[in-house]
Amino acid sequence: MALKQKEILDALSLAHFGKLADSIIPLPASGSNRRYFRMAFENKSVIGVVGEDVDENRAFFYLTNHFRSIGLPVPELFRVSDDSLSYLQEDVGTHDLFSFITDPSILMAEREAKMREALSLLVQFQIDGGECLDFHKCYPQESQDKTTVMWDLNYFKYCFLKPSGINFNEQILENEFVSLAETLTVGDDNYFLYRDFQSRNIMMKEDGGLVFIDYQGGRRGPLLYDPASFIYQAKAGLSSDVRDRLFDYYLKELGERISINVPDLRRQYKLFVLFRTLQVLGAYGYRGFFEKKPHFIQSVPFALSNLKQLLIEGALEGSYFAEVLTTLVNKGIGVEQLEPFDGLTVDVWSFSYRNGIPEDYSGNGGGFVFDCRAVHNPGRLPRLASLTGRDAEVANYLGESTEMASFLQSANQLIEASVKRYLARGFRSLVVAFGCTGGQHRSVYSAEAIAQQLRQYFPSVRVVLRHRELGITEK
Repeated sequence: MALKQKEILDALSLAHFGKLADSIIPLPASGSNRRYFRMAFENKSVIGVVGEDVDENRAFFYLTNHFRSIGLPVPELFRVSDDSLSYLQEDVGTHDLFSFITDPSILMAEREAKMREALSLLVQFQIDGGECLDFHKCYPQESQDKTTVMWDLNYFKYCFLKPSGINFNEQILENEFVSLAETLTVGDDNYFLYRDFQSRNIMMKEDGGLVFIDYQGGRRGPLLYDPASFIYQAKAGLSSDVRDRLFDYYLKELGERISINVPDLRRQYKLFVLFRTLQVLGAYGYRGFFEKKPHFIQSVPFALSNLKQLLIEGALEGSYFAEVLTTLVNKGIGVEQLEPFDGLTVDVWSFSYRNGIPEDYSGNGGGFVFDCRAVHNPGRLPRLASLTGRDAEVANYLGESTEMASFLQSANQLIEASVKRYLARGFRSLVVAFGCTGGQHRSVYSAEAIAQQLRQYFPSVRVVLRHRELGITEK
């Protein structure tokens, strides 16, 4: 923790409690630039927050006080610094709803009941929270209008779609974005839009009560965005039947508070699910591909799975955008999810330097990248040019090459030493990558050879072979 952050939190502690915290422990970084700290006192703990955005903080302070005044379960705000950049708030624990609903040891009926409880409270946030709320104090926008929808669609385009390498017609896609934005903003939207209503932002107290956090981006908006966010949360892994029952329950709860047109809401719902999925992928792209935060990259396959199912069900059917999205899900971005493994996984890659070095999605950063371009390229021989390092002719050619044998021997010495040390220290992830000009011959042969040796000499290690340019993954 930086000295300045400690001084800020100490000043808040003295101002509110009249004493310093016994300990200040930084909490793991989240998707925002705010830093959170658990501050322990003799008989309680609080959360200290050091932020960078005054306007965002002030929106949070206003919404917190408003929600607490009408009895909605949000953390109590204890103290705010004079510059509104830092504050102390209630510590609502470490167990979130996501952990509860993804725990296989808990009966599905219990998990579903807790999700219904969250949806009941969502209706209160949307209707009661929206009443007498000064939306001008929301940040960064007071309402979810066509402009903000376009922001989200372009966020997806520039932070996920373009980095994926998918080719598309900018003008046609822009025209369909405008049409989609108009569809999503039609109707009465004088309700509170939580904006990031997902189970990771709902904490569970020891008595089972729910407390809601991360609503500072809330604004005036349509009703269906939040239930879509919650029910289709990418990594929650809910079945179609559970999702359907949860949305039915939400409509029942909503219908008991206001007059609704159920057929219209059902028709609009999947469009909001699609929109939320695109918004999430944009965030995953930015936080994962650009900021290199592994949690977001690891979530990509789940969101793409949701997107694929929506397209199968006819979302945007017949549109150019649907064609682009179909290409996207068929290509697959990121690394597919592996089964949980309580041991060391070594990812062995082959790749082309033309397309850059593969990313380490584990967040570990440990391993090697070997440049095979110093070895003679069999792709220059016409009879081998169209083959790969997996074909017998290429493998035989490189197998007889003394320079390839020397190269692999040197690489293998480094790799085996690291694998032994990683096993001894209980590490979980190591990346080994071999690159050449086209990612077709030398790198593929090298990756195949090293993967085979690792499997032979380290049977307790899970070896995942990935030929990026060939689109091949073998576990």
